[in-house]
Amino acid sequence: MPFLLAPGPRRKPSAPPLTPPPSRSGGESGPSPHRSAFRPDIEGLRAVAVLAVLAFHAEIPGLAGGFIGVDVFFAISGYLITGLLVREAISTGRIRLGDFFSRRARRLLPSAAVVLAAVAVAGAWLTVPLRRTDLEYDVLSAALSLANWRFVSQRTDYLAAGHDQSPLLHFWSLAVEEQFYLFWAPLLAVVVLCAARAVRRGRAVRSVVALVTGALVLGSFALSLHWTEDSVSLAYLGTPSRVWQFGVGALLALLPWHLLRGPRTLRLLCGWGGAAAIGWCVVAYDASTPYPGYAALVPTLATAAVILAAIPGRGERNVQGPYGVGRLLAGRAPRAVGRLSYTLYLWHWPVLVLAEARLGALGWPARTALTLAAVLPALATMRWVEQPLRRSRTVSELPRRGLAVGVSAIVLPVALALVVGTATLHLMGPATPVDVKGLPPGAVSGPSLLARAAGASPGDGPVVPNPAQARKDFPPDRDCQVAPEVTRSPECLFGAVDSPDRIVLLGDSHAGQWFSPMLALAAQRGWALQELVKQGCPLPQLAVDSPQLGRAYRECDTWRAGTLDRLRTGPKPRLIVIASLNRYTTDRQLLTAAWEKTLKPLRATGAPIVYIEDTPVPGTDIPACVSGAPDDAAACAFSRAEAVPADPLARRIASGAVPGVRSISVNPVLCPGNGPTCPAVRDRILLYRDDAHLTNVAAVVLAPRLERLLTDSGALPAATAPATPAAPAAPGADGWTELLRDDFDGPAGSRPSPADWQYDLGTCYPGCPAPQWGTGEIETMTDSTDNVRLDGKGALEIVPTREGEQWSSGRIETVRSDFAPPPGGVLRIEASIALPDVTGPKAAGYWPAFWTLGAPLRDGYTGWPGVGELDIMESVNGRDTVFGSMHCGVLEGGPCEEPVGLTSGPQTCASCRTEFHSYAVEVDLGAREVRWYLDGRVYHRVSAGRMDAGTWKRAVDHGVFLILNVAIGGKLPAADGATAGPATEPGHPMRVDQVTVKVKVKGGEGGGGSG
Repeated sequence: MPFLLAPGPRRKPSAPPLTPPPSRSGGESGPSPHRSAFRPDIEGLRAVAVLAVLAFHAEIPGLAGGFIGVDVFFAISGYLITGLLVREAISTGRIRLGDFFSRRARRLLPSAAVVLAAVAVAGAWLTVPLRRTDLEYDVLSAALSLANWRFVSQRTDYLAAGHDQSPLLHFWSLAVEEQFYLFWAPLLAVVVLCAARAVRRGRAVRSVVALVTGALVLGSFALSLHWTEDSVSLAYLGTPSRVWQFGVGALLALLPWHLLRGPRTLRLLCGWGGAAAIGWCVVAYDASTPYPGYAALVPTLATAAVILAAIPGRGERNVQGPYGVGRLLAGRAPRAVGRLSYTLYLWHWPVLVLAEARLGALGWPARTALTLAAVLPALATMRWVEQPLRRSRTVSELPRRGLAVGVSAIVLPVALALVVGTATLHLMGPATPVDVKGLPPGAVSGPSLLARAAGASPGDGPVVPNPAQARKDFPPDRDCQVAPEVTRSPECLFGAVDSPDRIVLLGDSHAGQWFSPMLALAAQRGWALQELVKQGCPLPQLAVDSPQLGRAYRECDTWRAGTLDRLRTGPKPRLIVIASLNRYTTDRQLLTAAWEKTLKPLRATGAPIVYIEDTPVPGTDIPACVSGAPDDAAACAFSRAEAVPADPLARRIASGAVPGVRSISVNPVLCPGNGPTCPAVRDRILLYRDDAHLTNVAAVVLAPRLERLLTDSGALPAATAPATPAAPAAPGADGWTELLRDDFDGPAGSRPSPADWQYDLGTCYPGCPAPQWGTGEIETMTDSTDNVRLDGKGALEIVPTREGEQWSSGRIETVRSDFAPPPGGVLRIEASIALPDVTGPKAAGYWPAFWTLGAPLRDGYTGWPGVGELDIMESVNGRDTVFGSMHCGVLEGGPCEEPVGLTSGPQTCASCRTEFHSYAVEVDLGAREVRWYLDGRVYHRVSAGRMDAGTWKRAVDHGVFLILNVAIGGKLPAADGATAGPATEPGHPMRVDQVTVKVKVKGGEGGGGSG
């Protein structure tokens, strides 16, 4: 900013000048135009510029173009600095660079140092640790006048997006101006040196400098247009693309306007026209204006017009007429604001940002009030820092003293930033990359992110990765997530690169986040992984703008078309995995059409296509939040409604409207249940690296779940792995392969094997998608041995108990959920059970059951009944009957007659309460039916012909897990005519002698009745 650059009213020198005055002080070769008299109108013009910027930052409605105040400052600075330097050159024959930089240093740097030091200290108190480290780096770059290049690097790096705004972001313009000074003053000194012996020194200096300036203006403006088209961050923040605005002001000082006698009417119109143009820009421009580009011409030339209107002509001392805009700008109030403009500009933005860091987002009235409050520190800094140093004879007497003040003003904030930053880094822990080989294994299914024994706690250790690591926890895919300006992906082959088989990972950065698990899945199968990913580029064929490029994202369209053509003409992949951010448009009709344009050529490849639903988008800097609440990660939970909107493509795939494409989702474990928020941390794993992308650690621990989802979908064959203790045994003589057998041997009162069984607790699954287990039961399930225990005689007992009016009981599930029939084969699930030995009124509300649920249900416990439920044995109210049912299809009606299901009806079994009987179900894919057995006799069948192929496949063609429980009360006992009441007698167990699961590859009837 060109603050404090216009000299004040002249004071008599205490000593005669060291050099004689020029011989032609008033001629065309005399002192540099346009005399050195103080320009009060320019001081007022600075007030207009700073007020415009403040209104913009306060977000006052209707003043969205206030950012053009910076352009006004740049033009003023070019005019004042060039005039000052050229006057000195013409008067003395040289430019004293030491004097020049000494003046700049003592006038600008101390006030900036005070603000930087205050921000460094306040940031340690008001900001969270991770944001604090970013802030200290900002302090360093601002103190070294490099802030604009730091922010350029952040804003042009797509993968570094999503961070909170810096309280020192406004220092970019100060950095641009200081870099201009460092370049411009030495350049003019060289020009003056070359022209020092010219007869008409004034004309020579002005002519040469004007030619150089003209060339720079044209070159810089052309570069600004180019960068505005290709990289808005470079165009807006880069020094080379802003030099032309300083140059316009410089030409204003260099050209011989002082020799002209312009009509006062013309001057009047020129001044007011320029002022009106500045005001129009403030009102008419907004964030959608391509900037700087051609649009920056208006405020820059308008500023020049206001300055030009008050330049004295030949023989004139003052041209401020009674009606000129300069008269208004030279008023007491504008000048007072103009004098304060530098320190006010320095203070207002840190006050706004740091207040919001503590209070949260604020509306424009609060922001305006905070901006006004910034006047207080601004006045204090001007009164006790800026003016004393500006007026100090001791400091100004020798250039080296002013330079020493400037160096000190740089060293102070740098030292503070280093101290605070180092302490913060020590507090947060190492920022070294996480060793993913040491991560705990991820869960294949279920509500937990990590695999662990039933009931086990994730522990109380630190989150992994820590917030500093998370910020940099990108997929290790080198440069394969191509940047916005790139139009073609390299080959990007990983894993077994010579293999003819490959998985293609395709999409934007939300596809790229799956690189690590996809590479692991490919490597397990001896395949290659090819990554074709472009940052910020929607895979559906949508026309979008790039925030990094600041314009239409043409490179995205080119990349997408080229990539689809590569897949069409290249070798056929074994699998194409696609993903994309789910919020490039809210127009569902447009999105549907755009997806179809992309999926059509993908389907033409003949490869299986799997769409991974978009993961939650927190919309806030998660690592920064967690760094401020390391022991209370729940404080960083974010809104489910905003983070996980409905996915139109996933819904269409599920409905069968997108043939040839399957859909999978890990969102049920990333955002479990159906509560109002989603977690930022699960099982001590920090899930997000910014405001939208998963950490690589989270992606790695999700790999087993992704593999199961992909294999369950049929898109990915199971990997060949060495035999493990859990691996199935060889088929027996009867052709059956046993997957599970538990005879419940163990001491009396002990628990069932945790290797085979896990407990369901409470009254619903995690997240409570269906309260009271979805059936209206009244008991609470526990893991107490009062409710679930071995009897010491080779049987499991599940016992309902009552304390007062509160019922408790037990419900256990198999740890494994991958019990599935082989292709064309049979799955048989069997148990030997004795029902609770209670009948009549004492049995009212008793509901023992042995049943299965589809494995996909464990990914959030939603999707019932479509995922399938097989009730192998149920009985209610102590009756001497049992029955079996199949639930599938849709919630009401449909081919499975929900909510009743396809049931066998009551089957008489007089001794089922007093003796063990065998209950079994077989899922026979070869015969395309499900069969129910009681003691080896088929009593119920459901064939695939009773429903459409999609419903059948979703119900049975996947893994299942087994459940044993005794419920009390609920809809089914009530429908049978009895409910639990005072007469219901607790303590009668369901006893289970053994449970067996086995499969047979051969189809057909599958050995019905075999034990």
